[in-house]
Amino acid sequence: MAKKIPLRVCTGCGESKPKKELIRVLRTPEDDIVLDATGKKNGRGAYICCSVDCLRKSIKTKGLDRSLKVEIPKHLLETIEKELVSLESGTKKGI
Repeated sequence: MAKKIPLRVCTGCGESKPKKELIRVLRTPEDDIVLDATGKKNGRGAYICCSVDCLRKSIKTKGLDRSLKVEIPKHLLETIEKELVSLESGTKKGI
């Protein structure tokens, strides 16, 4: 029997993709908002594609805010965007 692949929906583009292809944005129990590259940290998570475009769409439609059930401050969104840009460029170099 084939192993079931967990799917998650990107809060930016709305596409369902395998969990491993997405980046998890996490609201920790202390209410910090961080990127969770491992996907295993404790807290409420929302998923976005590994692209800045999806992050921007998610910010514009307030998709991340809704998924994490908190309003994310602008400075935190900028920090997340910078981290995502460095992750995105890192994955492209590996190909």
